[in-house]
Amino acid sequence: MTKVIATLIAGLFATAAFAQTPAPAAVKAEAKETKTAAKAEAKETKAEIKAEAKTAKVEADAKKDVAVAKAEEKSDKADAHAKATKTKAKAHAKAEKAEAATTPAPVTTK
Repeated sequence: MTKVIATLIAGLFATAAFAQTPAPAAVKAEAKETKTAAKAEAKETKAEIKAEAKTAKVEADAKKDVAVAKAEEKSDKADAHAKATKTKAKAHAKAEKAEAATTPAPVTTK
């Protein structure tokens, strides 16, 4: 009988010891902390990706602007060249007219 009583008392102490352990609460807290850390990391990663996307977009816009500027410069250069050629042609024609006006007409003798 003493063995039975000793076993019952040992069982009571064992259940009391397990009832007092905060293991489940600690596990829940740890799980919650892990979940919060994962969310924070995901949020940070998402922010980094957005920042990289914005940077890439800005770089693409800058490259596009440079390309447009180069095309406009090329067009302006071609226009200036055409205008210069036209002006030279006008000046040359004007010089020929002036030269023709200053030289006397050949005299024909009969």
